[in-house]
Amino acid sequence: MSARVLVVDDIAANVKLLEAKLSAEYFDVATATNGIEALAICERGEADLVLLDVMMPGMNGFEVCRRLKNSATTAHIPVVMVTALDQPSDRLKGLDAGADDFLTKPIDDTALFARVRSLVRLKSVTDELRQRALASRQLGIADPLAAAAAETGLNGRVLLIEDRPLIAQRLVQALSAFHSIETEPDAQAALTRAAEGDFEIVLVSLDLKNYDGLRLCSQLRSLERTRNLSVLLLGEAEDRSRVLRGLEIGAHDFLVRPIDRNELLARARTLVRRKRFAERLRDSVQSSMEMAVMDQLTGLHNRRYLDSRLSVLFDESALRARALSLLVLDVDRFKVVNDSWGHDAGDEVLREFADRIRACTRGIDLVARMGGEEVVVVLPDTALDAARAVAERIRQRVEGEPFQIQRGQRSITVTVSIGVASRRAGDAGPVEMMKRADEAVYRAKAAGRNRVIVASAA
Repeated sequence: MSARVLVVDDIAANVKLLEAKLSAEYFDVATATNGIEALAICERGEADLVLLDVMMPGMNGFEVCRRLKNSATTAHIPVVMVTALDQPSDRLKGLDAGADDFLTKPIDDTALFARVRSLVRLKSVTDELRQRALASRQLGIADPLAAAAAETGLNGRVLLIEDRPLIAQRLVQALSAFHSIETEPDAQAALTRAAEGDFEIVLVSLDLKNYDGLRLCSQLRSLERTRNLSVLLLGEAEDRSRVLRGLEIGAHDFLVRPIDRNELLARARTLVRRKRFAERLRDSVQSSMEMAVMDQLTGLHNRRYLDSRLSVLFDESALRARALSLLVLDVDRFKVVNDSWGHDAGDEVLREFADRIRACTRGIDLVARMGGEEVVVVLPDTALDAARAVAERIRQRVEGEPFQIQRGQRSITVTVSIGVASRRAGDAGPVEMMKRADEAVYRAKAAGRNRVIVASAA
């Protein structure tokens, strides 16, 4: 997997060494000799991952990392701190600044490439989400990137898979002050719990007695219901090769025993923050998709969706010689409701109107608000007589019980006029069918309202 890696170090020899190693593995490499230059490159979107030296004059690596992670435009870029310091307090300081990982000089090539590939893979998952989330700003959704970057990573939901009670107890004591943690000693049961529970992180011991921890990691990454969980491997110092293999399989991070409590907390917090970042982007994308096809007042589909979907349903009906019918519904004297009781009351009527239509239609039916007080119902595999029965059921449901307005303080009678049409063999497209249903609505209005008129099937 190729990626653009930014190497930041004020010592030219260090830069050249990393540049040569990464280029040999077919990564595109950019370089910077100070924090200001690095920030500018990242803000221009020219880096997929940053290898950041800690000890630099002026702005040190911790401050550069903190600025990257606090900016909505760069918070998604993985940062690996590169340092000669190897004390837990130094790693903790970097993780608190938002670093995704640490590499200690002299850098081991295997660890370097495993880390880079793992973090680049994680970033690629969120890149498309970021682009779609940015588009949601145009739909009026609050800035999703700013909200995601502000995530604290606290109060995570953690599942610990460890079959040694004393070790599990120590880990629970360390994490429970800041997170909600559950334990499971049995690997198969843990897989089920991870799939059915609402966890954000899974801690997997590589030293399970009766199960291969790497296989469990692979299963967590492959199952649809668990593949978005963050996986943190726990291993012994001699498990180095297995830990690196775990990163290749899809684990997000690892810790080697003896585990420092503060580093455990910092890495757990980083994983929670990273997962929530991705979730916020997914939620934003989902919201933008819904806003693109849904009417926000009634919860029905909007006209844009109706226009595209109706054409598909029409073509399928013609291809398979199956019936297709359509209802056009128009609330009677809706302007009087707005003029007499106000637009808020009109909105209440429309929401209840939509609910009553939904109660009379099937899941396969397409119900969309055309605009104002007009709603269209498309009925696949429904002939004209059956469509008329649906329309009559809706009409009775609307007329049968007063509508509550002004938050239930008043009630008013509402009726609806409905035109019904079905696809004819000679129709070139859904426009002709829609036109016949519209004309039937006008005839229903002219005939006194509160009635169903069916367009001729001939």
